[in-house]
Amino acid sequence: MSTQEQVLDVARRARQAAAELAPLPRRVKDAALHAVADALIARSPEILEANAADVARAREGGTSEYMIDRLSLSADRVAAIAAAVRHVASLPDPVGESVRGYTLPNGLELRQIRVPLGVVGIIYEGRPNVTVDAAALTLKSGNAVLLRGSSSAYDSNTALVEVVRSALTGLPADAVQLVPGRDRDSVKYLMRARGLVDVLIPRGGATLINSVVEESTVPVIETGVGNCHVYVDADTDVDMAVKILIDAKTERPSVCNAAETVLVHQDIAGAFLPRALRALREKGVTVHGDAKVRAYAEEDAQVAGAVVEATEEDWGTEYLSLDIAAAVVGSLEDAVAHIRRYGSAHTEAIVTTSQVAARRFVSLVDSAAVMVNASTRFTDGEEFGFGAEIGISTQKLHARGPMGLTELTSTKYVVTGEGQLKNA
Repeated sequence: MSTQEQVLDVARRARQAAAELAPLPRRVKDAALHAVADALIARSPEILEANAADVARAREGGTSEYMIDRLSLSADRVAAIAAAVRHVASLPDPVGESVRGYTLPNGLELRQIRVPLGVVGIIYEGRPNVTVDAAALTLKSGNAVLLRGSSSAYDSNTALVEVVRSALTGLPADAVQLVPGRDRDSVKYLMRARGLVDVLIPRGGATLINSVVEESTVPVIETGVGNCHVYVDADTDVDMAVKILIDAKTERPSVCNAAETVLVHQDIAGAFLPRALRALREKGVTVHGDAKVRAYAEEDAQVAGAVVEATEEDWGTEYLSLDIAAAVVGSLEDAVAHIRRYGSAHTEAIVTTSQVAARRFVSLVDSAAVMVNASTRFTDGEEFGFGAEIGISTQKLHARGPMGLTELTSTKYVVTGEGQLKNA
Protein backbone atom coordinates (compact mmCIF):
# COMPACT_ATOMS: atom_id res chain seq x y z
CA MET A 1 0.00 0.00 0.00
CA SER A 2 1.42 3.41 -0.98
CA THR A 3 1.86 6.22 1.56
CA GLN A 4 -1.10 8.03 0.04
CA GLU A 5 -3.32 4.96 0.36
CA GLN A 6 -2.18 4.45 3.97
CA VAL A 7 -3.00 8.04 4.90
CA LEU A 8 -6.41 7.90 3.24
CA ASP A 9 -7.09 4.57 4.94
CA VAL A 10 -6.48 5.95 8.44
CA ALA A 11 -8.57 9.00 7.54
CA ARG A 12 -11.50 6.82 6.48
CA ARG A 13 -11.23 4.78 9.67
CA ALA A 14 -11.10 8.00 11.69
CA ARG A 15 -14.26 9.23 10.00
CA GLN A 16 -16.10 6.06 10.96
CA ALA A 17 -14.75 6.31 14.50
CA ALA A 18 -15.89 9.95 14.74
CA ALA A 19 -19.44 8.93 13.80
CA GLU A 20 -19.41 6.27 16.55
CA LEU A 21 -17.84 8.57 19.12
CA ALA A 22 -20.04 11.66 18.64
CA PRO A 23 -23.20 10.38 20.39
CA LEU A 24 -21.44 8.68 23.34
CA PRO A 25 -22.30 10.04 26.80
CA ARG A 26 -19.81 11.78 29.02
CA ARG A 27 -19.45 8.89 31.47
CA VAL A 28 -18.12 6.60 28.71
CA LYS A 29 -15.60 9.16 27.49
CA ASP A 30 -14.47 10.05 31.00
CA ALA A 31 -13.98 6.39 31.94
CA ALA A 32 -11.78 5.92 28.88
CA LEU A 33 -9.72 8.99 29.74
CA HIS A 34 -9.11 7.75 33.29
CA ALA A 35 -8.04 4.41 31.80
CA VAL A 36 -5.62 6.28 29.52
CA ALA A 37 -4.13 8.14 32.50
CA ASP A 38 -3.68 4.86 34.40
CA ALA A 39 -2.03 3.24 31.38
CA LEU A 40 0.40 6.15 30.95
CA ILE A 41 1.63 5.68 34.52
CA ALA A 42 1.72 1.90 34.34
CA ARG A 43 3.62 1.86 31.07
CA SER A 44 5.84 4.83 31.79
CA PRO A 45 9.08 2.76 31.51
CA GLU A 46 8.44 1.77 27.88
CA ILE A 47 7.39 5.34 27.02
CA LEU A 48 10.62 6.68 28.52
CA GLU A 49 12.67 4.03 26.69
CA ALA A 50 11.19 5.10 23.36
CA ASN A 51 11.74 8.75 24.20
CA ALA A 52 15.37 8.10 25.15
CA ALA A 53 15.97 6.76 21.64
CA ASP A 54 14.51 9.95 20.13
CA VAL A 55 16.59 12.16 22.41
CA ALA A 56 19.78 10.24 21.61
CA ARG A 57 19.21 10.67 17.87
CA ALA A 58 18.50 14.37 18.36
CA ARG A 59 21.74 14.89 20.25
CA GLU A 60 23.70 12.97 17.63
CA GLY A 61 22.14 15.21 14.99
CA GLY A 62 23.26 18.39 16.74
CA THR A 63 19.80 19.51 17.91
CA SER A 64 19.96 22.44 20.34
CA GLU A 65 19.46 21.73 24.02
CA TYR A 66 16.42 24.00 24.04
CA MET A 67 14.69 21.86 21.42
CA ILE A 68 15.84 18.67 23.18
CA ASP A 69 14.13 19.99 26.32
CA ARG A 70 10.86 20.14 24.38
CA LEU A 71 11.40 16.61 23.10
CA SER A 72 12.42 15.04 26.40
CA LEU A 73 10.15 13.12 28.73
CA SER A 74 10.81 12.08 32.31
CA ALA A 75 8.82 10.15 34.89
CA ASP A 76 7.61 13.46 36.31
CA ARG A 77 6.60 14.74 32.87
CA VAL A 78 4.71 11.56 32.08
CA ALA A 79 2.94 11.86 35.43
CA ALA A 80 2.06 15.46 34.60
CA ILE A 81 0.68 14.37 31.22
CA ALA A 82 -1.46 11.74 32.95
CA ALA A 83 -2.67 14.35 35.45
CA ALA A 84 -3.66 16.61 32.55
CA VAL A 85 -5.71 13.75 31.06
CA ARG A 86 -7.53 13.32 34.38
CA HIS A 87 -8.16 17.07 34.50
CA VAL A 88 -9.71 16.94 31.03
CA ALA A 89 -11.94 14.10 32.21
CA SER A 90 -13.14 16.25 35.10
CA LEU A 91 -14.21 19.12 32.87
CA PRO A 92 -17.78 19.61 31.63
CA ASP A 93 -18.56 17.93 28.32
CA PRO A 94 -19.25 20.64 25.74
CA VAL A 95 -21.13 18.32 23.37
CA GLY A 96 -24.85 19.02 23.48
CA GLU A 97 -24.43 22.29 25.40
CA SER A 98 -27.06 24.84 24.41
CA VAL A 99 -25.43 28.01 23.13
CA ARG A 100 -28.74 29.84 22.75
CA GLY A 101 -32.39 29.04 22.37
CA TYR A 102 -35.76 30.73 22.08
CA THR A 103 -39.25 30.35 20.67
CA LEU A 104 -40.00 32.07 17.36
CA PRO A 105 -43.26 34.00 16.80
CA ASN A 106 -44.59 31.05 14.77
CA GLY A 107 -44.16 28.72 17.73
CA LEU A 108 -41.01 26.94 16.51
CA GLU A 109 -38.53 26.19 19.28
CA LEU A 110 -34.99 26.91 18.15
CA ARG A 111 -31.83 25.73 19.92
CA GLN A 112 -28.19 26.08 18.88
CA ILE A 113 -26.14 23.26 20.41
CA ARG A 114 -22.48 22.28 20.40
CA VAL A 115 -21.41 19.31 18.29
CA PRO A 116 -17.99 17.75 17.56
CA LEU A 117 -15.96 18.99 14.62
CA GLY A 118 -15.52 15.39 13.39
CA VAL A 119 -12.02 14.34 12.32
CA VAL A 120 -9.26 16.64 13.56
CA GLY A 121 -5.75 16.39 12.12
CA ILE A 122 -2.84 17.69 14.23
CA ILE A 123 0.52 18.39 12.54
CA TYR A 124 3.14 19.22 15.12
CA GLU A 125 6.84 19.30 15.91
CA GLY A 126 8.92 17.51 18.53
CA ARG A 127 6.75 17.76 21.64
CA PRO A 128 5.43 14.30 22.54
CA ASN A 129 3.17 15.69 25.28
CA VAL A 130 1.06 17.16 22.45
CA THR A 131 0.25 13.60 21.37
CA VAL A 132 -1.61 12.85 24.60
CA ASP A 133 -3.03 16.36 25.13
CA ALA A 134 -4.54 16.28 21.63
CA ALA A 135 -5.94 12.78 22.11
CA ALA A 136 -7.56 13.65 25.46
CA LEU A 137 -9.13 16.88 24.25
CA THR A 138 -10.44 15.46 20.99
CA LEU A 139 -11.90 12.37 22.65
CA LYS A 140 -13.63 14.37 25.36
CA SER A 141 -15.13 16.71 22.74
CA GLY A 142 -16.35 13.75 20.66
CA ASN A 143 -13.80 14.01 17.85
CA ALA A 144 -11.47 11.50 16.22
CA VAL A 145 -7.87 12.64 15.86
CA LEU A 146 -5.11 11.97 13.33
CA LEU A 147 -1.69 12.73 14.81
CA ARG A 148 1.26 13.62 12.61
CA GLY A 149 4.22 14.48 14.82
CA SER A 150 7.74 15.17 13.64
CA SER A 151 10.17 12.40 12.79
CA SER A 152 12.34 13.55 15.71
CA ALA A 153 9.70 12.23 18.14
CA TYR A 154 8.60 9.22 16.09
CA ASP A 155 9.44 6.53 18.65
CA SER A 156 7.91 8.55 21.52
CA ASN A 157 4.71 9.25 19.60
CA THR A 158 4.39 5.65 18.46
CA ALA A 159 4.67 4.41 22.03
CA LEU A 160 2.24 7.00 23.37
CA VAL A 161 -0.41 6.34 20.73
CA GLU A 162 -0.15 2.58 21.33
CA VAL A 163 -0.67 3.15 25.07
CA VAL A 164 -3.64 5.46 24.48
CA ARG A 165 -5.33 3.13 21.98
CA SER A 166 -4.90 0.14 24.27
CA ALA A 167 -6.83 1.92 27.01
CA LEU A 168 -9.84 3.11 25.01
CA THR A 169 -12.37 0.73 26.54
CA GLY A 170 -15.82 1.68 25.34
CA LEU A 171 -14.50 3.96 22.58
CA PRO A 172 -13.51 3.09 19.02
CA ALA A 173 -9.73 2.57 18.96
CA ASP A 174 -9.48 4.33 15.59
CA ALA A 175 -10.59 7.56 17.27
CA VAL A 176 -6.85 8.03 17.93
CA GLN A 177 -4.41 7.21 15.14
CA LEU A 178 -0.86 8.08 14.17
CA VAL A 179 -0.58 9.17 10.55
CA PRO A 180 1.73 6.67 8.81
CA GLY A 181 5.00 7.73 7.22
CA ARG A 182 7.98 9.80 8.28
CA ASP A 183 8.56 11.88 5.15
CA ARG A 184 6.74 15.00 3.98
CA ASP A 185 4.55 13.02 1.60
CA SER A 186 2.39 11.79 4.47
CA VAL A 187 1.84 15.39 5.58
CA LYS A 188 0.95 16.39 2.03
CA TYR A 189 -1.64 13.64 1.70
CA LEU A 190 -3.15 14.55 5.07
CA MET A 191 -3.45 18.18 3.96
CA ARG A 192 -5.27 17.02 0.79
CA ALA A 193 -7.75 14.71 2.55
CA ARG A 194 -10.63 17.14 2.20
CA GLY A 195 -13.93 15.39 2.81
CA LEU A 196 -12.32 12.90 5.19
CA VAL A 197 -10.58 15.33 7.56
CA ASP A 198 -12.68 18.22 8.84
CA VAL A 199 -9.98 20.52 10.15
CA LEU A 200 -6.18 20.66 10.50
CA ILE A 201 -4.35 22.32 13.37
CA PRO A 202 -0.60 22.91 12.91
CA ARG A 203 1.60 23.38 15.99
CA GLY A 204 5.22 24.41 15.60
CA GLY A 205 7.44 27.01 14.02
CA ALA A 206 6.57 29.55 11.35
CA THR A 207 7.79 27.35 8.50
CA LEU A 208 5.51 24.46 9.47
CA ILE A 209 2.49 26.67 10.11
CA ASN A 210 2.86 28.65 6.90
CA SER A 211 3.29 25.47 4.88
CA VAL A 212 0.07 23.98 6.23
CA VAL A 213 -1.91 27.21 5.83
CA GLU A 214 -0.73 27.79 2.26
CA GLU A 215 -0.84 24.22 0.92
CA SER A 216 -3.78 22.55 2.66
CA THR A 217 -7.14 22.02 0.99
CA VAL A 218 -8.54 20.97 4.38
CA PRO A 219 -9.71 23.93 6.53
CA VAL A 220 -6.97 25.07 8.93
CA ILE A 221 -7.08 26.65 12.38
CA GLU A 222 -3.87 28.64 12.38
CA THR A 223 -1.78 28.56 15.51
CA GLY A 224 0.96 31.14 15.64
CA VAL A 225 4.53 31.58 16.68
CA GLY A 226 5.11 33.45 19.91
CA ASN A 227 6.98 36.70 19.53
CA CYS A 228 5.70 37.87 22.91
CA HIS A 229 6.45 41.27 24.46
CA VAL A 230 6.72 42.66 27.97
CA TYR A 231 6.14 46.42 28.15
CA VAL A 232 7.37 48.18 31.31
CA ASP A 233 5.31 51.33 31.72
CA ALA A 234 6.47 54.70 33.08
CA ASP A 235 4.43 54.09 36.23
CA THR A 236 5.51 50.73 37.52
CA ASP A 237 6.71 48.72 40.48
CA VAL A 238 10.30 48.02 39.44
CA ASP A 239 10.64 44.97 41.69
CA MET A 240 7.52 43.43 40.17
CA ALA A 241 8.60 44.35 36.64
CA VAL A 242 11.99 42.65 37.00
CA LYS A 243 10.43 39.50 38.46
CA ILE A 244 7.80 39.29 35.70
CA LEU A 245 10.41 39.80 32.98
CA ILE A 246 12.71 37.11 34.37
CA ASP A 247 9.85 34.64 34.70
CA ALA A 248 8.51 35.41 31.22
CA LYS A 249 11.94 34.95 29.61
CA THR A 250 13.69 32.27 31.61
CA GLU A 251 11.09 30.00 33.29
CA ARG A 252 11.06 27.90 30.10
CA PRO A 253 12.55 29.77 27.14
CA SER A 254 11.85 27.11 24.52
CA VAL A 255 8.06 27.56 24.50
CA CYS A 256 5.84 29.89 22.49
CA ASN A 257 4.61 31.95 25.46
CA ALA A 258 8.10 32.93 26.61
CA ALA A 259 8.88 36.63 26.24
CA GLU A 260 11.12 37.50 23.29
CA THR A 261 11.17 41.32 23.55
CA VAL A 262 11.09 43.79 26.43
CA LEU A 263 10.04 47.40 25.77
CA VAL A 264 10.82 49.99 28.46
CA HIS A 265 9.30 53.46 28.79
CA GLN A 266 12.04 56.08 28.72
CA ASP A 267 10.87 57.60 32.03
CA ILE A 268 11.47 54.37 33.96
CA ALA A 269 14.50 53.11 32.00
CA GLY A 270 17.03 54.59 34.45
CA ALA A 271 15.49 52.77 37.40
CA PHE A 272 14.54 49.55 35.62
CA LEU A 273 17.20 48.69 33.06
CA PRO A 274 20.30 48.46 35.30
CA ARG A 275 18.51 45.98 37.56
CA ALA A 276 16.86 44.10 34.72
CA LEU A 277 20.06 43.73 32.70
CA ARG A 278 21.92 42.40 35.71
CA ALA A 279 19.11 39.95 36.51
CA LEU A 280 19.04 38.75 32.89
CA ARG A 281 22.83 38.28 32.87
CA GLU A 282 22.62 36.21 36.05
CA LYS A 283 20.18 33.91 34.24
CA GLY A 284 22.50 33.59 31.24
CA VAL A 285 20.35 35.69 28.90
CA THR A 286 21.92 37.55 25.97
CA VAL A 287 20.21 40.90 25.42
CA HIS A 288 19.91 42.24 21.86
CA GLY A 289 19.54 45.90 22.70
CA ASP A 290 18.97 49.17 20.86
CA ALA A 291 21.38 52.07 21.35
CA LYS A 292 19.68 53.31 24.52
CA VAL A 293 19.69 49.88 26.15
CA ARG A 294 23.35 49.41 25.24
CA ALA A 295 24.18 52.78 26.79
CA TYR A 296 22.80 51.59 30.15
CA ALA A 297 24.75 48.33 29.78
CA GLU A 298 28.01 50.17 29.20
CA GLU A 299 27.67 51.78 32.62
CA ASP A 300 27.94 48.36 34.30
CA ALA A 301 30.99 46.28 33.41
CA GLN A 302 29.30 43.14 34.73
CA VAL A 303 26.53 43.25 32.13
CA ALA A 304 28.20 44.95 29.17
CA GLY A 305 29.37 41.63 27.70
CA ALA A 306 25.88 40.17 27.82
CA VAL A 307 24.34 42.93 25.67
CA VAL A 308 24.82 42.98 21.90
CA GLU A 309 23.56 45.31 19.20
CA ALA A 310 20.04 44.55 18.04
CA THR A 311 19.44 44.18 14.32
CA GLU A 312 16.19 44.72 12.44
CA GLU A 313 15.78 40.94 12.33
CA ASP A 314 15.91 40.68 16.12
CA TRP A 315 12.64 42.54 16.62
CA GLY A 316 10.67 39.88 14.76
CA THR A 317 12.53 36.82 16.06
CA GLU A 318 11.05 34.05 18.17
CA TYR A 319 14.32 33.01 19.83
CA LEU A 320 13.12 30.02 21.88
CA SER A 321 16.41 30.38 23.71
CA LEU A 322 18.08 32.52 26.37
CA ASP A 323 18.03 35.59 24.14
CA ILE A 324 15.80 38.65 24.30
CA ALA A 325 15.46 41.85 22.27
CA ALA A 326 15.22 45.10 24.25
CA ALA A 327 14.35 48.68 23.37
CA VAL A 328 13.54 51.95 25.09
CA VAL A 329 10.33 53.59 23.84
CA GLY A 330 8.99 57.10 24.26
CA SER A 331 5.44 56.24 25.21
CA LEU A 332 2.87 53.50 25.64
CA GLU A 333 1.68 54.27 22.13
CA ASP A 334 5.21 53.74 20.80
CA ALA A 335 5.30 50.36 22.54
CA VAL A 336 1.97 49.40 20.96
CA ALA A 337 3.20 50.52 17.53
CA HIS A 338 6.30 48.32 17.95
CA ILE A 339 4.14 45.35 18.95
CA ARG A 340 1.81 45.87 15.99
CA ARG A 341 4.76 45.98 13.60
CA TYR A 342 6.78 43.05 14.89
CA GLY A 343 4.48 40.96 17.09
CA SER A 344 2.81 37.67 16.24
CA ALA A 345 -0.55 38.42 17.95
CA HIS A 346 0.15 35.77 20.59
CA THR A 347 0.67 37.34 24.05
CA GLU A 348 1.72 40.79 25.24
CA ALA A 349 2.15 41.99 28.82
CA ILE A 350 2.15 45.39 30.49
CA VAL A 351 3.66 46.01 33.91
CA THR A 352 2.16 49.16 35.41
CA THR A 353 0.66 50.69 38.53
CA SER A 354 -1.59 52.89 36.40
CA GLN A 355 -5.11 51.65 35.74
CA VAL A 356 -5.39 54.18 32.92
CA ALA A 357 -2.28 52.79 31.22
CA ALA A 358 -3.44 49.21 31.73
CA ARG A 359 -6.85 49.91 30.18
CA ARG A 360 -5.27 51.79 27.27
CA PHE A 361 -2.79 48.98 26.57
CA VAL A 362 -5.52 46.34 26.68
CA SER A 363 -7.71 48.33 24.31
CA LEU A 364 -4.93 49.02 21.79
CA VAL A 365 -3.10 45.69 21.65
CA ASP A 366 -4.65 43.22 19.20
CA SER A 367 -3.33 39.86 20.40
CA ALA A 368 -4.88 36.58 21.52
CA ALA A 369 -3.95 37.30 25.14
CA VAL A 370 -2.98 40.46 27.02
CA MET A 371 -1.46 40.22 30.49
CA VAL A 372 -1.65 43.02 33.04
CA ASN A 373 1.03 42.67 35.71
CA ALA A 374 1.52 38.97 34.98
CA SER A 375 3.98 36.81 33.08
CA THR A 376 3.36 35.88 29.45
CA ARG A 377 3.92 32.27 30.54
CA PHE A 378 0.31 32.08 31.72
CA THR A 379 -1.05 31.91 28.16
CA ASP A 380 -1.59 28.18 28.27
CA GLY A 381 -4.59 25.88 28.23
CA GLU A 382 -3.71 24.20 31.51
CA GLU A 383 -3.03 27.54 33.23
CA PHE A 384 -6.37 28.86 31.96
CA GLY A 385 -8.14 25.86 33.50
CA PHE A 386 -8.76 23.99 30.23
CA GLY A 387 -6.90 20.88 31.41
CA ALA A 388 -4.67 21.04 28.34
CA GLU A 389 -4.72 22.76 24.97
CA ILE A 390 -4.78 21.68 21.37
CA GLY A 391 -2.79 24.78 20.44
CA ILE A 392 -2.86 28.57 20.75
CA SER A 393 -4.72 30.16 17.89
CA THR A 394 -3.58 33.60 16.74
CA GLN A 395 -6.22 33.93 14.05
CA LYS A 396 -9.66 35.47 14.58
CA LEU A 397 -12.07 32.97 13.04
CA HIS A 398 -13.72 30.25 15.15
CA ALA A 399 -11.12 30.20 17.93
CA ARG A 400 -8.49 32.53 19.38
CA GLY A 401 -5.99 31.95 22.17
CA PRO A 402 -5.53 28.64 24.01
CA MET A 403 -7.88 26.08 22.45
CA GLY A 404 -9.61 23.73 24.85
CA LEU A 405 -12.72 21.58 24.63
CA THR A 406 -15.16 24.28 23.54
CA GLU A 407 -12.91 25.32 20.66
CA LEU A 408 -13.01 21.74 19.35
CA THR A 409 -16.72 21.95 18.73
CA SER A 410 -18.94 23.52 16.12
CA THR A 411 -22.69 24.06 16.44
CA LYS A 412 -25.90 22.97 14.80
CA TYR A 413 -29.46 24.23 15.05
CA VAL A 414 -32.26 22.03 16.31
CA VAL A 415 -35.71 23.32 15.44
CA THR A 416 -38.77 21.68 17.02
CA GLY A 417 -42.28 22.34 15.81
CA GLU A 418 -45.84 21.09 15.95
CA GLY A 419 -46.58 20.80 12.26
CA GLN A 420 -45.77 24.39 11.24
CA LEU A 421 -45.60 24.96 7.45
CA LYS A 422 -43.75 27.77 5.73
CA ASN A 423 -46.57 28.35 3.26
CA ALA A 424 -49.43 27.93 5.71
